[in-house]
Amino acid sequence: MLTRDERLALLERGNPELPLSTQADFLCLNRTGLYYEPKPISREELAVKRKIGEIYTMYPFYGSRRIAATMCREGVIINRKAVQRNMREMGIEAVYPGPNLSKRNHADAVFPYLLRNLTLTGPNQVWGTDITYIRLQQGWMYLAAIMDWHSRYVLAWELRDSLEISFVLAAVQQALGQTRPQILNSDQGSQFTSPQYIELVQAAGVRISMDGKGRATDNIFTERLWRSLKYEEVYLREYTSPRQARQGIAAYLDFYNHRRVHQSLDYQTPAEVHFGLT
Repeated sequence: MLTRDERLALLERGNPELPLSTQADFLCLNRTGLYYEPKPISREELAVKRKIGEIYTMYPFYGSRRIAATMCREGVIINRKAVQRNMREMGIEAVYPGPNLSKRNHADAVFPYLLRNLTLTGPNQVWGTDITYIRLQQGWMYLAAIMDWHSRYVLAWELRDSLEISFVLAAVQQALGQTRPQILNSDQGSQFTSPQYIELVQAAGVRISMDGKGRATDNIFTERLWRSLKYEEVYLREYTSPRQARQGIAAYLDFYNHRRVHQSLDYQTPAEVHFGLT
């Protein structure tokens, strides 16, 4: 009896005009999935998600109750349950009161917050990582980034259409391929409490720090990056495709690192501070 891979190889070499039913039977697949077309997102639902995203970006410490109340005050009638559902789909569930893109698995490890009362003295002392929602005209994506807290320099980033852990690991690997920090801070989301993330960071000799539950200010530098990115780039461009989003974000983060001066850095750029170019 042929294996599934052997059957697939025969199909690839054979007649491409075979009916889907025959191909499905040959590969032992359920035909229902072959005919299924995902239902497009309505304009109304996209508008609601956009509004939730804007409020969350401006006030990352708002939970679903405050977001629903704010939307109602601005003429968008919506109840808390609808806000909660949309936030789950956007990947920003459980923001009580600080941002947290996904609930952690309580069986996974949680590490203490190591940065309270810590003075930042130079680059690569502390990095921060986080995930944010990026809206498109007809959907959304997720952005993970690694930032050096002292210089605000973005070392690596990845943009994907799902919250699977692979894109977080890819961003961390990119950053660790350049240099190593003493501490890497994150929230308590499932991506950051997973064994894969913990093993990757600890294998590099880096200490893990995690935001305290309900403390939006524990990751304030990355939250400021998200706000700048969205109001200076994402909300102005109205991306029509993932490719356009990737190109726009790449261009903005290059500008952010190398040309955008920061008042907190004495009007230097992150690259100048990170690499000691001044």
